[in-house]
Amino acid sequence: MNERIEKLISEAIEAIPDHVEFNLPKEFTEKFAQLIVRECADIATINQHEWHSAGSYVLKHFGFDE
Repeated sequence: MNERIEKLISEAIEAIPDHVEFNLPKEFTEKFAQLIVRECADIATINQHEWHSAGSYVLKHFGFDE
């Protein structure tokens, strides 16, 4: 798995309260990360001329726009 993706997974796990237990298979986290990255790349490429930046469109696409 990509080192950057592993770091992001670790950060996400740190955000979970200590009393919550879960176990996601490595195959799931790898595939999930791959799907997110591919979708970000696709939407940034498709909409590169419609927005101020690709990043602003990616945030809007995933519902994180303000």
